[in-house]
Amino acid sequence: MTLSRRVGAFAALIVLGAIAWIIPGQVAAWGAGALLYPIRQHVAASVPDTCASVEFLSAGTRLRGWRCGSDADRRGTIIFLHGVGDTRASSVGVIRRYVPRGFDVIAYDSRAHGESEGDVCTYGFFEKDDLRRVLDALQDPGPIVLIGSSLGAAVAHQEAADDPRVRVVVAAETFSDLRTVAAERAPFVMTNGMIQRAFLLAEQRGRFPVDDVSPQAAARRITVPVLVIHGGGDHETPPDHSRRVFEAVQSKKRLIIVPDAGHSRSLDGDVWNDVDRWIDDALK
Repeated sequence: MTLSRRVGAFAALIVLGAIAWIIPGQVAAWGAGALLYPIRQHVAASVPDTCASVEFLSAGTRLRGWRCGSDADRRGTIIFLHGVGDTRASSVGVIRRYVPRGFDVIAYDSRAHGESEGDVCTYGFFEKDDLRRVLDALQDPGPIVLIGSSLGAAVAHQEAADDPRVRVVVAAETFSDLRTVAAERAPFVMTNGMIQRAFLLAEQRGRFPVDDVSPQAAARRITVPVLVIHGGGDHETPPDHSRRVFEAVQSKKRLIIVPDAGHSRSLDGDVWNDVDRWIDDALK
C-alpha cells in the first residue's frame, strides 16, 4: 500500500470513528430532549361557566389554571392533574361532573405545559412541589381529592405519599418509575448505552435525579384510599405499571383494568360510576 493510500485509509478510520462517537451522542441528546421538553399545546377550551382563571406561584414558576366553584353543599375540592403534553382543557368533563355534586374543582397546566411557565417536565420531581403550593393557596378547601391521568397520576401518587391534606387518590395510567417507562418508550435504534447517556443528560439539564421519580416507591407511603385505573390495551404505558403501583399501596385500594382501552382512554365511559362510588365511600 502506498503512503497516500495509507493516509487515506487512516483518514477514513478517523472519520468512521468520529461518526461512531458523534452519532450516539446526538441520539442521546435527542432522547434527553424528548423526555424533558414535551410538545407544548395551547389551551383551546374557553373558561367553563362555573370557573375563573387563576394563577399559582411555585418557587418562581407561574402555573395558570381554573378554579371552579360549586353552589351545592360543599363536599371538598378535586384537583385534576392532566397527562404529559396535555393541558387543563382535558378537565372540562370532570368540572361538569363534579361541580354540581358539591365539589370545587381546580385544574391547572403543569409546568412546561399549556400556559404555565417552566422549561422542563420532571414527571413529578418538581411537579409534586407545584401541587403542594397549589394546595397551600387554597382557603378552607375541605377534603382534597386528586384525580390524575398519566403524568398527573404519577404526580398524585408522589404528593399523596407525604401530604396529609389528600384524602382520596384516583390515578389512571400511571407509570411505576420514570427510568423504566422512558426506557420502554425509547426508539429501537437506541442502544442501552444511548439510553443511559440520555438519562444522564436529562438529569443535568433538568436538575433532578431520574431514580427519585417513582410512583411505585411513593405508593408504599400512601395511607388514604387509592383507586388505580388502567387501559388493558395501553401499549404506551403497559398495565403492569399500574399493577406494580397497586401492589405497593398498603392502604385501601382497588385496581380497574378497562378492557381494550388505550393510553389516556381508560377514563372514558362507565368507569366514572366506579370513580363516583370510590370518592363517596372514601369521604363518608
